[in-house]
Amino acid sequence: MAELAALEDPKAREVNERHGDDHGVNLTKLRALAKRLKTQQELARGLWETEDTAARLLAILICRPKAFGRDELDGMLRQARTPKVHDWLVNYVVKKSPHAEDLSLAWSADPDPVVASAGWALTTERVAKKPEGLDLAGLLGVIEAEMKDAPDRLQWAMNHCLAQIGIEHAAHRARAIDIGERLEVLKDYPTSPGCTSPFAPTWITELVRRKHEKTVV
Repeated sequence: MAELAALEDPKAREVNERHGDDHGVNLTKLRALAKRLKTQQELARGLWETEDTAARLLAILICRPKAFGRDELDGMLRQARTPKVHDWLVNYVVKKSPHAEDLSLAWSADPDPVVASAGWALTTERVAKKPEGLDLAGLLGVIEAEMKDAPDRLQWAMNHCLAQIGIEHAAHRARAIDIGERLEVLKDYPTSPGCTSPFAPTWITELVRRKHEKTVV
């Protein structure tokens, strides 16, 4: 904890706080510390229990994802209220867990929109990597009905799922693009030069074009 405190940078904290993250540790330095510590599950658990955001990010980097029980992961997600801890926990830990599918179903139906967004993030991963057994048409129906009025983080996760379905599954592409065009979610989102817009029709079209170019080459 003393070492993490020494890495505190007021400018980094100022930038992070604009995104809802209450820490000031440079993430490159945090990753270097994690690389030095290597995997230490008990230390990871101890760091998580401090409730400090930087400590929790470090815990995620040095933990053993498959060592956590299903209920333990559920509790950790509900405690992870800052966006960076939430996203890292889902992407670096839960996605590698044998409980990912069970938690995906449970979280997607949760009344807490932040918890539900984690369920959608896990579903999006499956859309891309293991779509067998998924009702893609049904997912598009839920997105069509609920995404427009969903709270920000849930809306973002549903939009990512919409785009992923359109990118990965040609049979559903036209419907995914049509839903995106009608709902106009993130249509005016500011996008840096060289980056792809998160507006689903633009995102789908651009990623499909890149895939096609790679295939041709």
